[in-house]
Amino acid sequence: MSLPMRIALGQFNEITDDMLTFIKQLGANDFLMNSAKLPGDEQWEYEHLLALRKRADAAELRLMALENVPVSFYDKAMLGLPGRDEQIAHMGHTIRNLGKAGIPILGYHWIPNSVWRTPEPAVLRGGARATRFDLEAHKDAPLTHDRVYTEDEMWANYEYYLERILPVAEEANVTLALHPDDPPVESLGGVARIFRNFDGFKRAMEKFDSPNHGLDFCMGCWSEMGPDDVIPAIRYFGSRGKLIYIHFRDVQGQVPCFNESFINEGNLDTFEVVKTLKEVGFNGFLIPDHVPRIVGDTPWGHRSRAYALGYIAALIDVVNKLA
Repeated sequence: MSLPMRIALGQFNEITDDMLTFIKQLGANDFLMNSAKLPGDEQWEYEHLLALRKRADAAELRLMALENVPVSFYDKAMLGLPGRDEQIAHMGHTIRNLGKAGIPILGYHWIPNSVWRTPEPAVLRGGARATRFDLEAHKDAPLTHDRVYTEDEMWANYEYYLERILPVAEEANVTLALHPDDPPVESLGGVARIFRNFDGFKRAMEKFDSPNHGLDFCMGCWSEMGPDDVIPAIRYFGSRGKLIYIHFRDVQGQVPCFNESFINEGNLDTFEVVKTLKEVGFNGFLIPDHVPRIVGDTPWGHRSRAYALGYIAALIDVVNKLA
């Protein structure tokens, strides 16, 4: 099925009738789920995955991806601990079930100790709040695990994992989409972060070059790395068919200190981003990802996400008319 570049919604973990209606009312036909609330302490089963896809089908929507299995599904694999082979076997079972259920994409990360942010949010226009990060505030953070895990170790663990998991994804016709480290710094809590720059992604995509392996291109994380690198990265990976879908958000500043922002007040010229996506033939979907907290909103951010998604839809419309 060939589809155009388009909007989608995501970053929720349960399907409700209201959510499906909201997606339709915003003009999207696609969605993804993040950290889906599904039974299973080690793996996800076919019948539960199929039930999600059938809910989407009934609403005339496409469930395009699940993003982020529980970290406990593969933390030993990320850290190279005893028990990793069992976790990898369970992950293979989950991926086969995804393919059997007709869910085509699994978004994943290589961050065993989570996304980090600094307390006290940034204040944006009109008093809106957004998360921020200041590396200085975390320089003395304690170890999050039993010891320091070096960059070489994290690469060795990653390669061990992909060597075993990617063939399963190919067999199951599931595409793996790799998310950047957030924040993209060398190490936090004693664990090295290997997907913090262009070179890391280039290494991963070259080492594991497959039609079933690409990027969950988080524009915000790439902006955190350095805004001048975003367009070149889109051109490089997009021209090679490695952009699977886009987290369309932005930040002000970059590592070591940045804050999230409204998508039209960040580092990037978002029109140029969408124009470049069009130029490289990107035919995936864009979701708002994180959004600022605005007045009268829900905890999930319905108002703020509606604003962001409408903005993204307008950018795509303009770029398509200029093409």
